[in-house]
Amino acid sequence: MTGLFERPGPRWFTIPAHRPFADDLALGLHRALSPRGPEALADAVVLTPTRRGARALADAFVRAGGGRAILPPQMRPLGDLETGEPPFEPGDLALDLPAAIDPLRRRFELARLVKAHETDLKRDLDAAAALELADALGGFLDSLQIEEIDPSGRLDDLVGADQAEHWAISRDFLQTALEAWPRRLAELGVADVSVRRVLLLRRLAEQWDARPPRNVLVAAGSTGTAPATAALLAVVARAPQGAVVLPGLDLDLADPAWRVAGEQHPQGAMRRLLQRSGVERREVGVWPVSAAPDFRGRWRRRIVNEALRPPEKTDDWLEQIAALRAEGADDGVDPFVAGLSGLSLVDARHEEEAATVAALALREALETPGRTAALVTPDPTLARRVMARLARWDVVPDSSAGVALAGAPAAVLARLLTRLAGDPLDPVALLAVLKHPYAALGLAPEDLDRRRRALELWGLRGPRRADWPALEAKIGRAERASEDERADALSLCLRLQGVLAPLSAAFADGPAAVGEAALALARALEAVAADEAGSAGRLWSGHGGEALSRLLAGLIDGSDGLPPVSARGFGDLLFKLVSGETVRVGGATHPRLRILGAIEARTTRADLLVVAGLEEGVWPQGAPVDPFLSRPMRAALGLPPPERRIGLAAHDFAQAACAPEVVLVHAERREGAPSVKSRWLWRLETLVGGAKDSRGEPLRLPGRPELLDWARALDAAGDYRPAPRPAPLPPLADRPRNMAVTRIEALTRDPYAVWARDILRLYPLDAPDQAVDARARGTAIHTAFETLARDWPRELPPDAAAVFQRLYVEALRDQGMPEEALARETALAREAGAWVAALEADRRADGRAIHVELKGELTFPAPGGDFTLTARADRIEIDPDGFGHILDFKTGKAPSQKEVDTGFSPQLTLTAAILMAGGFEGLGRPRPGDLTYLEVTGRKPAGKVEVRALAGEASEEAARLALEGARKLVAQYDDPARPYLSRIAPQFLKARVSDYDHLARVFEWSTSGDEGET
Repeated sequence: MTGLFERPGPRWFTIPAHRPFADDLALGLHRALSPRGPEALADAVVLTPTRRGARALADAFVRAGGGRAILPPQMRPLGDLETGEPPFEPGDLALDLPAAIDPLRRRFELARLVKAHETDLKRDLDAAAALELADALGGFLDSLQIEEIDPSGRLDDLVGADQAEHWAISRDFLQTALEAWPRRLAELGVADVSVRRVLLLRRLAEQWDARPPRNVLVAAGSTGTAPATAALLAVVARAPQGAVVLPGLDLDLADPAWRVAGEQHPQGAMRRLLQRSGVERREVGVWPVSAAPDFRGRWRRRIVNEALRPPEKTDDWLEQIAALRAEGADDGVDPFVAGLSGLSLVDARHEEEAATVAALALREALETPGRTAALVTPDPTLARRVMARLARWDVVPDSSAGVALAGAPAAVLARLLTRLAGDPLDPVALLAVLKHPYAALGLAPEDLDRRRRALELWGLRGPRRADWPALEAKIGRAERASEDERADALSLCLRLQGVLAPLSAAFADGPAAVGEAALALARALEAVAADEAGSAGRLWSGHGGEALSRLLAGLIDGSDGLPPVSARGFGDLLFKLVSGETVRVGGATHPRLRILGAIEARTTRADLLVVAGLEEGVWPQGAPVDPFLSRPMRAALGLPPPERRIGLAAHDFAQAACAPEVVLVHAERREGAPSVKSRWLWRLETLVGGAKDSRGEPLRLPGRPELLDWARALDAAGDYRPAPRPAPLPPLADRPRNMAVTRIEALTRDPYAVWARDILRLYPLDAPDQAVDARARGTAIHTAFETLARDWPRELPPDAAAVFQRLYVEALRDQGMPEEALARETALAREAGAWVAALEADRRADGRAIHVELKGELTFPAPGGDFTLTARADRIEIDPDGFGHILDFKTGKAPSQKEVDTGFSPQLTLTAAILMAGGFEGLGRPRPGDLTYLEVTGRKPAGKVEVRALAGEASEEAARLALEGARKLVAQYDDPARPYLSRIAPQFLKARVSDYDHLARVFEWSTSGDEGET
């Protein structure tokens, strides 16, 4: 090792894929440089692909020191060209270069360019669409700059005569953009990040080539995919004490296969690098520390590399399997037994189960003291799911995935406010803002909580209101609210109007400039988050708040090139921006657990690697769709094909799969649809299946069935023991002593609902933004009939049909029905109005007196004490013969004759009994007349008269039987042993769902066969 940097010629090394890259590199440098003295290692410079790679290497040097204090080398990230890590800027080489343009400003400037030429593109672009095309244009420019391609003269012949017209449109636009973009950068005095990076790397390579550094210089972990990086690596290898250490170069791959390793092959990138550098593969040596014997790791690497060999060279796989086994026989091992030891595959049913399996495998590793584990996946969504599952054990891994800014509390609040900018009366968004942890609105927490509760209960639940005055009117009419509650709700309503008014005003005159909209949003955010002292509190603090503040500042200062946006368009734009931003999560993390991206896993190793996301479209990802360039156009320009990314991803997979202990995780379904296994997993399974065991059966990748068992048992419900049918037994003193006739109907059909509502006082809450349903139509019909009868008690107005139509529509509007729905209801109201006018004229012809919404009551003795029946009659008509006709209005189907006769719908008959007993003040004791339901729908027919008992003996007998039934029913429930069962008359509940079925767990006990007493 002491002569490592004294060997002549360029020094190219590789650390095999099965070896821990960072540990071997650190140990090798420590052994080689320590004999020179402690300063030798400190003077060395190690170039890593990324910052995280540099941190992993720093940890490895601590381990290499064996617990002794050492001065590690200077570790500089070159910057992986795919991830945007900042490059190592070498001294004064950057002094004459313009500063790099801010990435967000660059996106906005490119969007300005795209929007300015939307006519040429034959597109009508809003801000979000312009930004999307700007990102595609930025990717095209980056590709040209990274590959150092001069497109001059190449664009003219880019589109052939046989290609679609839109490619010609794209070409013309790209020509314009390639001329306009450099001019714009020059005006701003900045440069593209990729251009600046390439210039720095080229200048550094030229400087080091002319004046090579005399100290130890090592470039480690890079595959040199970009020409400038490849050139720098070649210079490093030629330096007097320079060396390049490649990750996982396959020195055992047969020469014919090596020569055809293309873009999709894991060795393709390093093959291109060696060709550019004029180095033969046989000249690359194994890093000395990595040459230690490791039979299991060696065979794992051989199997994985063989599985991933170029497809055109797999026709001799069976021969290669035999050759591997013959080679292993010399060592006394079966290569497949040794190579597959420590490797396992878990096939999960879906991505949720895959995340649970991965989390359990990681958690299991922590049970062993000192054992490290890492999840490797290119899927950030899967990584976040695994983090969420680890949180149940209070385990926080060191994750490179971070979280999307869209999920940060500050960004969530910002998106909610953009919804309210265009729809300030959206109840769901209003409640979400009011309940957001950052919301204060200048109030003390307990004060805000009290007012928020009042506003929710009496203003925001139920159908939404059209404007603020309508919402205030609804609060003022809330009968069940106390005066204090109404005052609290109204005060918070006014406060919200003041906070949201400037944001809505930004779009009052139509689309607004993006910068102005962003400024209005920032002010609204601060107003919502302001505490009693006016401080915005946590709004702009933390990683999420800081990221959002930078984003909004960029919109305010640099978005003048974006087209004006509507309120909804601004919301779409903000969502796109925050979804594309990743926030790195800080705080304390577990020292032995990491979540890594595929690139970072090249140089980072753990005792256990869980490799997940092995589905096509995830790992590898599908080739991105380029709106500007087709594949032939990319090839004509000299740009790399999209498959190059697949080759790099294949290399990352091979590196991870060669770790000593690996769990491969595949999900059979993703987003509810069947998935396809990753091509590399398919090939690995196919190769292993070609080898036979001692019985001649195909080998299979080992599994970890216990992980699946644990995952499925983790949240399993256990044995299914359905809840029995509820049978509450409240004390007699708590049972009701007065009930409305409609509640008697409920007691007949579903006593449990009476127990929940009339005894426990559990009242159902309307959902926020609830649709205007049949109940609202029923209320509107009652209101229209009542108003018509009250304002015209004797003679009808000449335009009675139009009056009823107007009354009905106004009542619906007051109930919160939106204008677009009122258009349909107006047509129904017109038909209903004509039918009602004819009905009213006919019924009033004999001069009968009409009484509406009268209250009546009847008290009778019962075992538990006097019991009072109450009724609120929709309409009672006293005719000249003294009969009291009782009418009830329905907008749906009226109860059937059978339901009335059997006592399951006693509303009309019990109302008649109260009328006979003189329970309606001012009406005396008239004989009951017709008991009638009026079905009013506005359809064909517009209405229907359903008489359930005719005036005279029939209605009297029905009233008598109903009262007798009510007495018996009350007596039954005056027995303390009588339970309030759920749904005792299911034959009359087929089309009815109680508000309390979920509390009674009806589905559970009714499907288990526990019908109990009825």
